[in-house]
Amino acid sequence: MLITRQERARICSDTELGAGNVLHRLKAYGRALDEPVLWTDGSWQAPDGSRPETLTLGRLDEAVETYAGWYAAQGVRPRDPVAVHTSSSTEFAVNFLALTSLGAIPSFVNGNLPPEMAREYVRGQGAVGAFTDRDHHVVLSGAGPGFCVTAAEIRPAHRELLPQSYPYRHDPTDPVIISHSSGTTGMPKGVPHTHRTLMYAQVHRLRYSTGADMERTLVGLPGAHNAAVATLLYCLLLRAHIKLLSSQRGADVLDAIEEFRPSTVLAFAATFGEMAAADLAARDLSSVQVWFNTGDAAHEAHIRALVQHGSHERIGRDLRRTRVEGSVFVDGLGSSEAGYSVFHNRHTKDTSAYSRCVGKPISFAQAAVLAEDGTPLPPGQVGRLGLKSPTLTPGYWNDSLTFHRLRLGGYWLTGDLAYQDEEGNFYHLDRAPDAIRTRNGILFSTRTEELLLRELPELADCTLVGVAPKGVRADWDGDGEAEAYALLQLTDDSDGDGDGDGDGGSDGDRDVDSDETWTGRVNAALADAGFPPVTRTLRMKPDDVAKGATGKVLKRVIRDRFAAKEHT
Repeated sequence: MLITRQERARICSDTELGAGNVLHRLKAYGRALDEPVLWTDGSWQAPDGSRPETLTLGRLDEAVETYAGWYAAQGVRPRDPVAVHTSSSTEFAVNFLALTSLGAIPSFVNGNLPPEMAREYVRGQGAVGAFTDRDHHVVLSGAGPGFCVTAAEIRPAHRELLPQSYPYRHDPTDPVIISHSSGTTGMPKGVPHTHRTLMYAQVHRLRYSTGADMERTLVGLPGAHNAAVATLLYCLLLRAHIKLLSSQRGADVLDAIEEFRPSTVLAFAATFGEMAAADLAARDLSSVQVWFNTGDAAHEAHIRALVQHGSHERIGRDLRRTRVEGSVFVDGLGSSEAGYSVFHNRHTKDTSAYSRCVGKPISFAQAAVLAEDGTPLPPGQVGRLGLKSPTLTPGYWNDSLTFHRLRLGGYWLTGDLAYQDEEGNFYHLDRAPDAIRTRNGILFSTRTEELLLRELPELADCTLVGVAPKGVRADWDGDGEAEAYALLQLTDDSDGDGDGDGDGGSDGDRDVDSDETWTGRVNAALADAGFPPVTRTLRMKPDDVAKGATGKVLKRVIRDRFAAKEHT
């Protein structure tokens, strides 16, 4: 049962509430401690040695106090960064609640980061210590932090070590988390959020939405991402049941849907893409009302596959509610820096606002398509996407220079290329480094992938990259020319490359005629849309596509592999 109208009003008028004290405010509101609030995937070992699948508010609070007592005994103080590097989403959640209760700053490190990159990233945070799991202990042990602890070392007796000042009282500007960017362009950037910025959108949602469709919420986002933490806080306030998954694999999320029976599923576009490529007819997705995507905008083909399943309530002209077949897909374009998906585009089986349309910005935010001098561009012209929002990060941790270089005309630059239509809707085209300047014009890789997935149903996924001569830059900011390659993953392909080098190459056993046929089909679809052609298509296996810690395709890495092969 979700919160009452009176409880909602109390939360929305609470001037002390922020991202760093949700658990303590819930107790102040008189929430029942025996209410179940959090479902886990069994990846977290509690201080008593058990691996609970469900936590009540009281048991969660007890675990948080136990962790906080251990940290306080190690000398952790307000505004001390503490690294958290693990594969368990529940461990990220418990550590966030514990460290913020002391006024400390959890610095989350995705468990999928390469070890050396993780070590270098943590060194740059100035962390006083680290929490990790058994698999990652070797990564951070001896790498600089003053302590390196695992869940097995935190015992019930540590709850008695809480400081007298517990819990810490936050100022709205106090940092409460450092998450990191996806690292698609190199070393991830530390992205802090404050007591205010991480909570602003959640209170806004409570004020203007019932949140009924999130009564049972499944989170398939990486536990290290601030969106997972923000969703946890929102569900705690809403009294919604929430389950945190540690895996973002499409098959694992589908398994969890059948087991947990969620009304809403949150994930990144890459996870939804894997799910859409599965045999969904063999799955029971009837509980799902809403799919919520954040990060990169999702592809039309993947959205259309998912909204065929489940159901949702529709309000008619007579204001009556009726349940109709098919779920809703909320396509949110956001980033770690934005703190919340500023754009939300709602899709059902009956909608048609695709073509990379991400809609209009949410009411509390502003967006603009900017020229290189920061001037807003008129409708129809492509430029850099800029945002203004009260949810925006105050800057990169220990890297003010990079943050200020990404500001233009008073806006923060997302790194995306976009345009607006006459009605004020925004359309996402590509990341600026991924646009491909060819002799026949610019190919926006993401928009082109969207088109090909829509027009060629045999494709499970595809990736476009440009390969330029050595020393030549041929992206949005360059002035050279590149050869465009379309890397295709077929829904039923037993003849794909599979050689593991990620460049589509083989040792001579490829069906060349088939690649030439596919090149013709791809270029015919591009010609019909008025897009420049690709030089060549190559078939790939899913495991050959380089992906980062959050599941995003690393086009930079694929370009480098192509270039290395071309130049040898």
